[in-house]
Amino acid sequence: MKIIIAGAGAVGTHLARLLSKDNMNVVLMDGDVDKLHKVNSDLDIMTLPKPATSIEGLKDAGVSGADLFIAVTPQESENLACAMLAKQLGAKRTVARVDNYEYMRPENQKLFKDMGIESLIYPELLAAQDIASSSKYSWARQVWEFNGGDLVLLSVMMHDSHPIYEKEISNEDNRLVGNTLKQIGINYGHDFHVVAIKRGNETVVPYGDERILPRDLVFFMTTREGISTIRSLSGKDGYPPVRNVVVIGGGKLSVRTDWALDSNYNVKIIESNFDRCTYLGGVVKPNTMVIHGEGYDMDLLNDEGFDHHEAFLSLTDNDEENILACVAARRKGIRKTIAQVENLDYFDMAEDLDVGTIINKKMIAASHIYRMLLKSDVDNMKMLSVANADVAEFVVKPGTKVTKKPIMQLGLPYGVNIGGMVRDGKAMLVGGMTQLQAGDKVVVFCIGSSLKKLDKLFK
Repeated sequence: MKIIIAGAGAVGTHLARLLSKDNMNVVLMDGDVDKLHKVNSDLDIMTLPKPATSIEGLKDAGVSGADLFIAVTPQESENLACAMLAKQLGAKRTVARVDNYEYMRPENQKLFKDMGIESLIYPELLAAQDIASSSKYSWARQVWEFNGGDLVLLSVMMHDSHPIYEKEISNEDNRLVGNTLKQIGINYGHDFHVVAIKRGNETVVPYGDERILPRDLVFFMTTREGISTIRSLSGKDGYPPVRNVVVIGGGKLSVRTDWALDSNYNVKIIESNFDRCTYLGGVVKPNTMVIHGEGYDMDLLNDEGFDHHEAFLSLTDNDEENILACVAARRKGIRKTIAQVENLDYFDMAEDLDVGTIINKKMIAASHIYRMLLKSDVDNMKMLSVANADVAEFVVKPGTKVTKKPIMQLGLPYGVNIGGMVRDGKAMLVGGMTQLQAGDKVVVFCIGSSLKKLDKLFK
């Protein structure tokens, strides 16, 4: 498959790195030679030092034979223009990154398709949706909902007391730590599946004799009804519901997050630029408070009742500030903390410091685009950076291999765990003897690079 990427920024280079690992034929275009020089030193891909709006440049990149053209430059107008040109010059499918919420409205999608752009991505909007979903429960690290929340994937930290926190969390009510998955199933029923365990830097494929340990990040698949069971068994009953949210930084991501958060939340946005505060006052929700100040000003945070907030979101463009701000918030006892971290090299440090939920816009955008490369019918997909894993929602087609045998006899690739499905509108967990049927929506957890192998079973 030949893929042309226009724009060697954060999203473009991350996509190029991701796709080159899958042995795709990738061409990365950018008018900035210095950006391409850095990419050439890291990746074995073809680069072309020409702007993507150049017809000559597009032809030199081989756009007439491109299966997918991805425009992710910093300029929205450039992305739209070069995607339209690429389509007219023969690209089979085109994707363009935009920054205008109006373009994402469903009624406008046909307009862009008629212009030759099959798909639009708005990274801040996608990230805001993930943040809003993960903010629902103060006791869960991340929350991914499928089929309108009928099926849910939760990641939950099995806490022991942590020395950096002033308010330690006791393990005495956690009934999962120390038990094997087989024991948990026998003692507490089958309201959920453990689909993976992140332990240190390793993601463990769970089997019946696997024991849950302190500091494990456990990924649960459950239905809407099983959420309270997971909370109770994990010892999280004392965690408060989220009602008050403080957001550090008033950038585009914070605005989209404010729109995406539950309307019942009391939201405060702290922004250091006075002019930006004035602008924010006209675009955030009516009940959202905008405060002029520095997000790391502890006196200001204390004056605003910092420790009475259930959720703390640090969404500035400074990764270090976001990480340290979340560490400070957790030391003060705030259970739900979310940090925007764009530098992938900081992920391990953020995990070691236990900053909470990590949001990375370029990985979220990459998930959205990568879905288009799968030959099977995939409704939803997320790349889970903290676990080196993917979660995808497949729609089962008639006559595919997965409909021929029960799940336990399919010979699924190592690292694949089918957690749940929706059949005829009803969400349910699956077992080894479950046999999939055409029309089922199946949620699959894939560790490592197993998603491409699984694609063959569903196409």
